[in-house]
Amino acid sequence: MGTLKGQNFRICIYDSDAEKYKVIGMATNCSVTLTNNVDSSSTKDDVGLAEKPVTTSKSWQVSVDSLNVADTAAMLTAIKAMEPFTLMWDETSTTDNQSRVKAAFARKGQAYLTDATFQFDNRTNAQKSLQFSGTGALSTVASSEAVEVISAGSYTKGQFVRLFITSDGVSAPSYAIAAARTLSLHVSISLEDATTKDTTGDWQVQEPTGISYDITSGALMRSGETITSQVGAKSLNDLESIYNDGTPINWQITNVSGDNNRTADTQIVHGMAVLTQLQLTAQNRSAAEYQATLQGYGNYTVAAA
Repeated sequence: MGTLKGQNFRICIYDSDAEKYKVIGMATNCSVTLTNNVDSSSTKDDVGLAEKPVTTSKSWQVSVDSLNVADTAAMLTAIKAMEPFTLMWDETSTTDNQSRVKAAFARKGQAYLTDATFQFDNRTNAQKSLQFSGTGALSTVASSEAVEVISAGSYTKGQFVRLFITSDGVSAPSYAIAAARTLSLHVSISLEDATTKDTTGDWQVQEPTGISYDITSGALMRSGETITSQVGAKSLNDLESIYNDGTPINWQITNVSGDNNRTADTQIVHGMAVLTQLQLTAQNRSAAEYQATLQGYGNYTVAAA
């Protein structure tokens, strides 16, 4: 038997409706980290300087990168609901690498999606990075548990997903960022160890305690392109005014089309945010650009499917 290749080790999420696991589609990378958290057990009774660690608790994390962002709304909904997923990892085979080999090292357990970044950059495939933190014990996977084969996903070009904003917290966010190049939405959940002296075993049991998110958008200070559509957009001057006001504004991230990709189509998510940072960068012999960072204000709202 040859070495196991990365494409044949996959992370799956349990679908309660189908009563089967499904791989995280179009994945490009994944990792699993199992940790024994230790304390020192050395005392004055020990001779010498060598350390003696002893396990006090066990924890585990999973991270996955994928080029499938069609489920962005579903992932944002799951984070907001603060409900754990059931994850499994196993060796896979067949032409689409979605069939379980049922390796001896396969494991499953419940985990919270604690960190998610959705990246929509100009002229590149959009992507997502997910990080899960386990809650409770891992267990072996029964040979009868199946993985449902999913159809191949489609790529999303970053220029077709844009951030729209307004200048206040009342008006609808109907203006794109002019000459934008990058966009990312980052959402995270903070967890707290919920174990007590009544908890049996060494596994950490986690509970969510808070949620936060931020949005970053990078753009040129001035574009040399001719905007023939005359569709309105927010420029650096507008962003500086918003920064100066320092009050929450409305925003939305949406699919776009039309002239200059400034016509909002299917909305993905919207909410309110405070513009917390503007960074202007002007490197010699390069296009001058800036990056705006918005910190989420209150809950975001995922658009209805």
